[in-house]
Amino acid sequence: MKLGIIRCQQTEDFCPGSTCFHVARNKKGAFEGTDGNIEIVGFTNCGGCPGKKAVLRARMLVERGADTIAFASCIQKGTPIGYPCPFGRRMKELLVKNLPENIRILDYTHDAPDEKKNHSGSLRSDASKE
Repeated sequence: MKLGIIRCQQTEDFCPGSTCFHVARNKKGAFEGTDGNIEIVGFTNCGGCPGKKAVLRARMLVERGADTIAFASCIQKGTPIGYPCPFGRRMKELLVKNLPENIRILDYTHDAPDEKKNHSGSLRSDASKE
């Protein structure tokens, strides 16, 4: 897997992305069950509310070799500030619409501290294309 991660610009002052890197390296969280190596191609932010640069940045990650784009948990789960992005769902819809179909999209990287550890990240599905 060649991974690009998109994070929330608002959380950059609170989180350096260490947990995202840790779970990818150790195949935990959304990466549990991944076969083969995981190479992080890039780690960038969404461009600020309302995620206006997420598609451009995802395309850049794909151009640099990413076959999977993950939204960092700060976007979908609200870690570490406890507030999920109100634009997260829309950003995912735009990525699904604007990226090649062979690019996998993960909803998050790791569970929030208070969540059980038995969840896995969802991959792009036919239902998400509607």
